Amino acid sequence: MALDTRTDRRPSFAGLLWRSTVGKKTAMAVSGIVMLLYLVVHMLGNLKIFFGAADFDAYAAWLRTIGEPFLHHEWFLWIARVVLLAAVVVHAVAAYQLSRRDIAARPTKYARPSPRPRPRRRPSYATRTMRWGGVILGLFLVWHILDLTTLTVNPRAEAGHPYANVVATFSTWYGNTVYVVAMLALGLHIRHGFWSAAQTLGAGRPGRDRTLKTLANTLAAALTLGFLAVPVSVLTGVVS
Repeated sequence: MALDTRTDRRPSFAGLLWRSTVGKKTAMAVSGIVMLLYLVVHMLGNLKIFFGAADFDAYAAWLRTIGEPFLHHEWFLWIARVVLLAAVVVHAVAAYQLSRRDIAARPTKYARPSPRPRPRRRPSYATRTMRWGGVILGLFLVWHILDLTTLTVNPRAEAGHPYANVVATFSTWYGNTVYVVAMLALGLHIRHGFWSAAQTLGAGRPGRDRTLKTLANTLAAALTLGFLAVPVSVLTGVVS
């Protein structure tokens, strides 16, 4: 008779944390902060376009040399891309799984009429905004990479000329439309997401709520306006 030599393995702390609702919300909050920091740096870099083609192209070239000679050429960029991709994946997966849990937890209609049936809970405005805003931003991320990184969907793009490529993409109606819609979605996402992350990480307090809301609104407005400044300037001829 064969003996069962298998032993029960206890799940790791990280596994238990990920399976819990609190763990998934924490993962969303931390990954969201990582992406927010990236967005702030990215927006500030984008604004260098107002200093002219030479400065903007030099900035783009400098990004590929960060860390040299300790790091090889473009290693820093690839490290940043991997970290950002990991943050996006964790954020998206946690959001999806939390959404499924929320749907599963909603009361359903009784099979037989009840004197006082429990009403079906509908997603809040913030929940719907975050959900669809996330979908829009995910699709935009793919477009943005194909547009200004691989230059696949930018017909007038030329490798090694980032300033000219930005001007080329925002000289088209569809390039502006995609970007404007995505940045408006980003602003709403940051506005609700920053507040939620603060509550999840324990920063929310009755005396801090007004400050946190003001900070969330300020960050959302600053990033939205900062990112939109580039396509608007190209469209109006300020940047050409």
